Amino acid sequence: MKASSLPIACSLTEPELRERRSRVLQKVGQAVLEVVEAENGYAYRFPSDDEWLNELMNLVRLERQCCPFLTFRISAEANGRAVWLELTGPSGTKEFLSSFLQ
Repeated sequence: MKASSLPIACSLTEPELRERRSRVLQKVGQAVLEVVEAENGYAYRFPSDDEWLNELMNLVRLERQCCPFLTFRISAEANGRAVWLELTGPSGTKEFLSSFLQ
C-alpha cells in the first residue's frame, strides 16, 4: 500500500499514546535544537552525539509501527556538526506533526 493512500492517523489507543508521549516523545522533543518546515513535514535538529543517534533510531522503530504513512530520514552532517530527523508524508502530514514532539 502506498503511503499516500494510508490514513494520516496514529494507530495507538489514547492510553498507549499518553504513555508514548511520557516515555519517548517528551525526551526527544526536549532535545530538539531547531525545527525546519519542509514541504510535506518537518526536519528536527538534535545534538550530534551517538546517544541521540540511538534515541532517534529507537523513535523511528516505534513510530513506524503506529504511523505507517510517515517517511523517516535520519542524517548526520560531516564533522559531527548536527544530526537531523526528517519526518514527511502525504498531504495532511504537516498538520499531524505540528505537535508531534511538543
